[in-house]
Amino acid sequence: MRLLHTSDWHLGQSLHNFERHYEHQRFLDWLLDTIVAERADALLIAGDIFDNANPSSASQKQLYRFLQRAKERVPHLNLIVIAGNHDSPGRLEAPGPLLEAHGTRVIGAVQRDADGAIDIDALVLPLTASDGAIAAWCLAVPFLRPGDVPRMPADDDNRADPYLAGIALLYKQALELALAKRGDGQAILAMGHCHMVDGQMSNDSERRIVIGGTEMLPAGIFDPAIAYAALGHLHLAQAVGKQDHIRYCGSPIPLSFAEVGYTHQILRIDIDGAKVGAITPIHVPRAVELLRVPAKPAPLAQVLEELSALDVPDAPPDQQPFLEVRVRLDAPEPGLRARIEAALEGKPVRLAKIETSSAARASSIDSDMMTLDRLEQLKPDDIFRQLYQQRFGNDAPAEQLSAFAELMLP
Repeated sequence: MRLLHTSDWHLGQSLHNFERHYEHQRFLDWLLDTIVAERADALLIAGDIFDNANPSSASQKQLYRFLQRAKERVPHLNLIVIAGNHDSPGRLEAPGPLLEAHGTRVIGAVQRDADGAIDIDALVLPLTASDGAIAAWCLAVPFLRPGDVPRMPADDDNRADPYLAGIALLYKQALELALAKRGDGQAILAMGHCHMVDGQMSNDSERRIVIGGTEMLPAGIFDPAIAYAALGHLHLAQAVGKQDHIRYCGSPIPLSFAEVGYTHQILRIDIDGAKVGAITPIHVPRAVELLRVPAKPAPLAQVLEELSALDVPDAPPDQQPFLEVRVRLDAPEPGLRARIEAALEGKPVRLAKIETSSAARASSIDSDMMTLDRLEQLKPDDIFRQLYQQRFGNDAPAEQLSAFAELMLP
């Protein structure tokens, strides 16, 4: 059996106010072709389908059209979708009955019966091969909030984090049910949307998960009987705890400029009986480039020179590269944006971000030694002088001190 593992699509995401519908559609079209070319039997989508809990109608249409087309092109395809921390569980599950009738199973949240017992059976899903026979079982566990996990007995070790212990118990209960259901030669897989211990984050694009003091989960949550764990949340593809079968596939498109030099991917997992035969990354082509000019922050004169020399092929607006300009300033530059825009005039790029920094000396204020009494003695102009010194490494000019004093007049 062959599976494809993807996650963190973030449909509807904008990059510094530029919408990215074109890039997402290019990825989805590529994914459809890849499902066919790879002869995949299942597609596991491990959460954060949308970028926010109230996605636009255009983003929802993208998802449902993709799911429909995937089943049309590969009728036997198993499609399993779990919710991430960005998704609304209820909104994701709302069309569930209709989707299930067409072979797509969506798990937005853990369901409970009238007595409050968790419906474990709803989380343990069969995966069928092209001949219709069950080849594997999937523990389809969505992003878990404290109310989703089993309530721990009062006599449990009170040193354990109840949220973390509840997550571990939920996976254990789901695994026990899967072990009871599976036949000879059937693999057990797990899905999850969480932050694992030692997981590497992508700067500027990930929302930290901190619930009840717990952020990161240990790899031991996944029992050795689980052949493969398909995870979502972290945007950089990586194995967890040096265990090759516990994987993040990462996001399919760059979600911040921190990912300029990163190659995005999905993962192909070949199941051989009850075990994983091979795990292979499949690189996702980038539909729109992200540019950082210069490569490292530089003085404004050098930056303007590099921008003027920038040579970018002509392209329609939604295909033009996104640009981050990185400037090192030694003093405020009120006309900074206008000068940058002038250097870029006529060039087919989208100016998304101007990042400024300075080579300033460390602040003269020792924050560790700042007492409340000292803070009370500081006047607004003292704070202005010290912040200017911290940011630009020299004293504030007299005209700026005068302008600040004028602002402070009653």
